[in-house]
Amino acid sequence: MFKDLKQIFSARNKDIKNKILFTLLILFIYKVGTAVRVPGTENITQDLGFLELLNVMGGGSLRNFSIFALGVTPYISASIIVQLLQMDIVPYFSNLAKEGYTGRVKLNKITRYIGIALAFLQGLVMSFSFLGESATSLEYLRATLILTAGTCFLLWLGDQITRKGVGNGISIIIMAGILISTPSMMVDAFGSFVTTGTVQEVALGVTKFILFLLVYIAIIVGVVFIEKSERRIPVQYSNKTSTAYGAKQTYIPFKLNSAGVMPVIFASSLISIPSLIATFIKKDSFSLFVNSYINYNTVTGFILYILLIILFTYLYTFMAGLKPKDLSENLNKQGGYIPGVRPGGETKVYISKVLSRTTLLGALFLVVIAGLPILVSNLSSLPTSVTVGGTGLLIVVGVALETYNQIESTMSARKYERGYRK
Repeated sequence: MFKDLKQIFSARNKDIKNKILFTLLILFIYKVGTAVRVPGTENITQDLGFLELLNVMGGGSLRNFSIFALGVTPYISASIIVQLLQMDIVPYFSNLAKEGYTGRVKLNKITRYIGIALAFLQGLVMSFSFLGESATSLEYLRATLILTAGTCFLLWLGDQITRKGVGNGISIIIMAGILISTPSMMVDAFGSFVTTGTVQEVALGVTKFILFLLVYIAIIVGVVFIEKSERRIPVQYSNKTSTAYGAKQTYIPFKLNSAGVMPVIFASSLISIPSLIATFIKKDSFSLFVNSYINYNTVTGFILYILLIILFTYLYTFMAGLKPKDLSENLNKQGGYIPGVRPGGETKVYISKVLSRTTLLGALFLVVIAGLPILVSNLSSLPTSVTVGGTGLLIVVGVALETYNQIESTMSARKYERGYRK
């Protein structure tokens, strides 16, 4: 790894080094923005509850009620809506998805417009919720516009990273927000475990904190292992011999967690809607019902949360991700077949079975990662800001691996070009 870093920052790869430095500069601007509060507001001191995930993804900007309090969450919600509309729900969006680059550009613009509209609505709800009833209509509108502008500025920063930096800009900003929250989370965990008292009590607290760190590291290793795991289906081509291309076997790789973190975000967004409505309308009976049965800190809410994650994992994998029918048809067009399986319908059924099994394992993995912090929070005395596992960790690992692979592929392509020129 240190050898790779040395190569990246070598004189030959000056452009890659400049891209990394540019990305770090943008992230520094983002960090400064998380500390700039909306004028006339104060830090939020009460428990954020289901909004704690939004606070973590935004680098603590929600608790500060900063200009970046909404983060890029409205854009993520808009992306979810647009992706769902592409699944043969609205023909216009389905046709755009098939138009290649031109269609993607149009879909991206539509996503931005929907994201800005959602940012205004979420900012309005957040302004009513956190400014209180004493604020005037002008103060509500001002706070809403500032929050919306903050999201727009973050989207622009993300575009700059994508064009001039490394990795996907929006993903990098989300990862940076989570990493920004990590030091304060560790401080809170240390303060929770290590309390003042006798030498034995302090030593016991330090031991618990070390065990906490070891468990956290073990979870990271497990997430990396699952993210890189895949099920490979061997493929043969009728127009190629088994000795072609150095006797390399061709595979169709299915990632164990092909849906990524999207099912958890889908489930979190859906289950948070009743809580947002309850916060806005402020009716005691409805709030009591939501807190008693829908909040995922309750038994029924937790079960509903798990079921939604499993449901969205299958929906996202089979509808928005991999489609067995398309894979079977493309394989047949290219003259390929799976050994022991007839082309056509049998291939489609076989791929569906394999994909269903891997999706089940991926869904169970997401359930464990997403449910672990909720269980730890309810069964221990740790504050809500301290998470063991969770969606944030999954996002960080996924984005870090994707960015590293992008840099590594760029380095490999460059090395190949140099060797070819020689």
